[in-house]
Amino acid sequence: MVNTGTIIYEPGSSANNKTGSWRVFKPVLDQDKCVKCENCYIFCPEGCIQEKDGKFEIDYDYCKGCRICEKECPVKAIKTEREEK
Repeated sequence: MVNTGTIIYEPGSSANNKTGSWRVFKPVLDQDKCVKCENCYIFCPEGCIQEKDGKFEIDYDYCKGCRICEKECPVKAIKTEREEK
């Protein structure tokens, strides 16, 4: 039998497991192009994009670089770069 997951012993403890090191592509948000449509926020499967002080920010500690935010941005304000390790 293959273990396909993990056990969360305490609610909210999964936030302790930073997953950003898995990333190959890093999204970069151009605040000047951003029209605040919230598509990146809505479609991010990891909830890594949050609005703070009227601007959206990417939490790189948890972003896996799936590029969904880039694909969903109607004004191409998000570009991805190959992650430098």
